[in-house]
Amino acid sequence: MKLRCLITGLTAGLLSTIVFAEKEQACIQADLALSNTTIYTANDKFPKAQHLAITDGSIVAVSTERLKLCKGVKQLDVRGAFVYPGFTDAHVHLKGIGYREKQLNLQDINSLAETMQAVADYAQANPKQKWVVGRGWIEKVWPEKRFPNRQDIDAIVNDRPAFLMRADGHSVLVNSKALALAGIDKNTEAPDGGAILKDIKGELSGILVDNAMALVSKLLPEKTLSDDKDALVRGLARNVTLGWTQTQNAGGSLSDLKILRELQSAGALNHRVYYALGQGPDANSLLKNGPQLDEDYWINARGIKIYSDGALGSRGAALLENYHDAKTQGLLLIDEARIMPLLKQALRKGIQVQTHAIGDKANRLVLDWYEKAFASVPKNLWAVEHPRWRIEHSQNITPEDQIRFKQLGIIPSMQPSHAIGDLHFAPDRLGKARLQNAYPWQSLLDIGLIIAGGSDAPVEIGDPRIEFYAAVARMDTKGYQTPQWHPELAVSRQNALKMFTLWPAYAAFEEHVLGSIEAGKFADFTIFDRDIMTVPVEEILQAKVRYTIVGGKIMYQSK
Repeated sequence: MKLRCLITGLTAGLLSTIVFAEKEQACIQADLALSNTTIYTANDKFPKAQHLAITDGSIVAVSTERLKLCKGVKQLDVRGAFVYPGFTDAHVHLKGIGYREKQLNLQDINSLAETMQAVADYAQANPKQKWVVGRGWIEKVWPEKRFPNRQDIDAIVNDRPAFLMRADGHSVLVNSKALALAGIDKNTEAPDGGAILKDIKGELSGILVDNAMALVSKLLPEKTLSDDKDALVRGLARNVTLGWTQTQNAGGSLSDLKILRELQSAGALNHRVYYALGQGPDANSLLKNGPQLDEDYWINARGIKIYSDGALGSRGAALLENYHDAKTQGLLLIDEARIMPLLKQALRKGIQVQTHAIGDKANRLVLDWYEKAFASVPKNLWAVEHPRWRIEHSQNITPEDQIRFKQLGIIPSMQPSHAIGDLHFAPDRLGKARLQNAYPWQSLLDIGLIIAGGSDAPVEIGDPRIEFYAAVARMDTKGYQTPQWHPELAVSRQNALKMFTLWPAYAAFEEHVLGSIEAGKFADFTIFDRDIMTVPVEEILQAKVRYTIVGGKIMYQSK
């Protein structure tokens, strides 16, 4: 029987949702009803409720009052846990998460010495691997206070090439064996958009930045489709244990998209995926043929991912002025001549553009390019009225360019955990004056923008609790912060919730079916054992996922 929902009445100061049939019915027929809970809806007109019911994967009723359910409706007692709209990671590299689980993971190691020991242990445990490959090191909290170098890794691995990517994915440490295989010496010129770092004596340091990484990465053992599928499956499985109900994949391949669709057909897709294809032939295919959309919203592919600069930590982010701690303004990875044809075609085909921009110069240039594209294609030729183009990361933005985001309708897609990690080195990179414009979440909200919140995993851990905490605390996970880090730029918990629910849904053209708990939307919920909207801020990190529900199905349940 088809249902229709009416909003009526006031109960305890909140609106109640009442469900009726086309003809008046005495009870609500549903597949599942949640009980013994508090529900945060992310709907300002109806912010909290206590009861909801689900049919065919969608919400049919949500109310502050007990629902009159038909006999036989299954009840899920969540034992006082707290229900939120399904958390969405608006910027993630899904396959990278899986490979992080499969390969040498160097995250959360607190010294160079311990990092090298982890590499040594891994190399010894895997003697048959032709390369030692890992990812995740980051020097920001190391007592050594420096990048690792070729000598460090040569002392550990000298019998085979080693390739150890920094956590941000924009620089890599390689050993002498890898440099020799790639034919790199101190006279080798870096490619455009890349850097080959040297020490004070002019010798190779072993660090390659951005486009220079390809000089070695092209030599890595080729991954098979089976490897890729395993990595994707691992990434999906990990995500639901953390409470993610959707991830927005920031640049992948058509091959990976095909694997995800095969998993979907087999009923093995754990959460929804919004997909952007990486720049190159695969993105060109989407630009030619238009979006690939599913009516059930399990996999939608309608974006292309472009890189404009590198990362702040490796000094590859493009800045308007020199770095505070180095005589460089970073790297630009694309120019107007190359990007403009893509932008114009994207407008005509209804493709969402998602451009990586971290430095203030990169953000300004991307805004310039977007504006020129909008002006050069008549609006009657746009496939969609509001293209909802995004800038990914949007980390350093001058006040005048923040206003341009609003004027042009550009969505900042930002990852709060970057700010609580970068606070250990960003002051050195930017200097005190530019910190006002760094990770300016509240400034953007104040001018009427929304923020699509993500994690950038595997660059960061990829945990919704950390991201929510970072947004509202603006402190690292140990509670560290300094006054120069502008605590006033943290956001309210209400807005933090929207950053990971309603606003990513809007950023994916899906706010009519996802992002809030309302009758008629899909039944996607993240259920924590505590109220992250009210507990002391440090307790947010202690929350445990009780259930991850996607389309009315329990994809994860804690033991």
